[in-house]
Amino acid sequence: MKNLVLRNIGKRFGAVTAVDGFDLAVNQGEFLVIIGESGSGKTTLLRIIAGLETPDTGEVLIGGVPVNDVPPGRRDVQLIFQSYALWPHMRVFEDRKYANLTLPLRIRKWSVGAIRELIRPLAKALNIEERLFERKPQELSAGQQQRVALARAMTTFPQIMLMDEPLSNLDPPNRRRVRAEIRAFHKEQRLTTLLVTHNLEDALELADRIALMHEGRMVQVGTAENLMRHPANEYVSDYFRVRPSYGVPFQ
Repeated sequence: MKNLVLRNIGKRFGAVTAVDGFDLAVNQGEFLVIIGESGSGKTTLLRIIAGLETPDTGEVLIGGVPVNDVPPGRRDVQLIFQSYALWPHMRVFEDRKYANLTLPLRIRKWSVGAIRELIRPLAKALNIEERLFERKPQELSAGQQQRVALARAMTTFPQIMLMDEPLSNLDPPNRRRVRAEIRAFHKEQRLTTLLVTHNLEDALELADRIALMHEGRMVQVGTAENLMRHPANEYVSDYFRVRPSYGVPFQ
């Protein structure tokens, strides 16, 4: 079943074309990674899916239903921003009060016990130490803020999870750990997940399929092996050839 369908999506900002005639179909439960150079339109595409930008042309369908006119809060989509978007006046975690990790759950009237049962193991898995619980975002490092933003998104259980460079500020050990946790959470919750990155290692480790964008257009979509062994054109071939294969054979 196609959980997300994009048909001829176009978006311009003045004289700049950010997304140009973009088509994509994502299956229910699929993990799709969108890669491409900076300025290729990846983030704009995520914002269109989330409803934060309105496409100039084309149609977005979620679960077979057109959502161009549906506001962001009613799309059952969660977007993890590259800028984290944490609440600056709230602490990381307080089970009896509104906090960055508890706000979505308290709004849904979760009990204190249920909140603890979900948040504490999740925080541990993402290496959010208890000593950080009482801190506010400005008291955290960039990597710590990023892990908190990921954990908060994971408490919402959306139909579609959108991630904009969620690993960019993590050091290598935490990057590997959080990458594994993202993949495990995706599989456990059977989410449809789209992740944007320019880091090919992340794409190869996480993706069921990879979509390569260039200048606002879809260049090729498929498995990593398919893109490497059967590139659609010279751009795809060059994109993978000049980057390390990270254990994925390329011939």
